Amino acid sequence: MTIEEVQNEIIDEFSMFDNWEDRYQYMIDLGKTLPLIDPKYKTEDHIIKGCQSKVWVHAEMENDKIDFTADSDAIITKGIIAILLRVFSNQHPKDIIDADTDFIDKIGLKEHLSPTRANGLVSMIKQIKLYAIAYQTQLN
Repeated sequence: MTIEEVQNEIIDEFSMFDNWEDRYQYMIDLGKTLPLIDPKYKTEDHIIKGCQSKVWVHAEMENDKIDFTADSDAIITKGIIAILLRVFSNQHPKDIIDADTDFIDKIGLKEHLSPTRANGLVSMIKQIKLYAIAYQTQLN
């Protein structure tokens, strides 16, 4: 699936819920499905700076696509990173770099987060794109 197709799928899923309490619960459930990050990557080098809670992200390139793993010590944040990894994992670096993230606004996520969590969300996206830039540079 392309990044845009995955984003549209997420928009459709979130539109099924009438209120934000249900959407938060859905995000928590998504966080529980997050593939476990290898404990050796739960280090300062893999922590996302700018997040209220601890979020670790690791990226590896396989067959010209980036595979991400992550974890967080907070359940909502774990759900947020699970959504982002669903969108960006197993995608080509250039597609990640060029990807629009307006799906976040379309599901209403940013407006329903505290300012510090919203900043953390931006930091997570920035780090994912930085990984993609680094891998794209290796490909060129």
